[in-house]
Amino acid sequence: MSRVVTIGETMGMMSSVTVGPLAHAGSLALGIGGSESNVAIGLARLGVDVTWIGKVGADSLGDLVVREITAEGVTVAAIRDPDAATAVMIKERRSSTQTKVWYYRADHAGSRLRVDEVDLDLVRGADLLHVTGISLALSPGMAEVITEAVAAAREAGVLVSFDLNYRGKLWSTAAAAEAYRAIIPLVDVVFAGDDEAAIAVGAADDPVELAHRLVSLGAGQAVIKLGAQGAVASVDGTDFSVPAVPITALDTVGAGDAFVAGYLAELLAGEDATTRLSTAVKTGAYACLTNGDWEGLPRRSELDGLTAREPVAR
Repeated sequence: MSRVVTIGETMGMMSSVTVGPLAHAGSLALGIGGSESNVAIGLARLGVDVTWIGKVGADSLGDLVVREITAEGVTVAAIRDPDAATAVMIKERRSSTQTKVWYYRADHAGSRLRVDEVDLDLVRGADLLHVTGISLALSPGMAEVITEAVAAAREAGVLVSFDLNYRGKLWSTAAAAEAYRAIIPLVDVVFAGDDEAAIAVGAADDPVELAHRLVSLGAGQAVIKLGAQGAVASVDGTDFSVPAVPITALDTVGAGDAFVAGYLAELLAGEDATTRLSTAVKTGAYACLTNGDWEGLPRRSELDGLTAREPVAR
């Protein structure tokens, strides 16, 4: 049994190797990407035993997904679908500071995972289950998988982590708000960007107020990711604020997943909120220093390579 189980879709990813419009790209690099597997890889690199559950096509991209995640030390519990292809995402480096992402995932294999294909004993035997709003939005079947997994985790006393991870191309803000408000009371740790949190609890000028509102819905602790402005959190009745690590970002896609991996790794290690947030901003920064969703994620021996200022209680 792994300490962490995460469930979601991972796609084949094609990325521009040069800066400029995709229409003029001479070639694309092939890789993989998916929020939940990004977190799984981040945790594995930090020494956490983790399992990723998902579904891919019985195709070459499915082979690539399984091979790459397995090679990173993550246990893979993947169903192969002979009737649907592995989804694809394309990253366009439109400029040196702007990346666009295009998804081709409707009715692809990752959205077709069913409850009867998931070994919920893997969830019950873990210390923590991590899920995201992306899976809730992919399809009714995937939403049912996440609902049942969260229920199994709670029944077994397993911690649940939830990242809102809003994707406007998958559903409306109204549908997302309804789903978020249903699941947040069932989780122990909730992560969100300030714009994502506003979907669930309404806009607020102060991100700490957003964290308070998420906790008031029933979440045990809430962390608001603010990108280049760092993060704030409400943990056990205390508010924290941490600045981002100053870097020159190359590719920010995947930084939020890296942040989550850093925070959860320290949570599982029994560290306090200050240490969790300090590690989280470091792992988030590392992800921005390399092209790719997860390739730049750090190992524990590398965390001191970036200096983060200590979070402060507010």
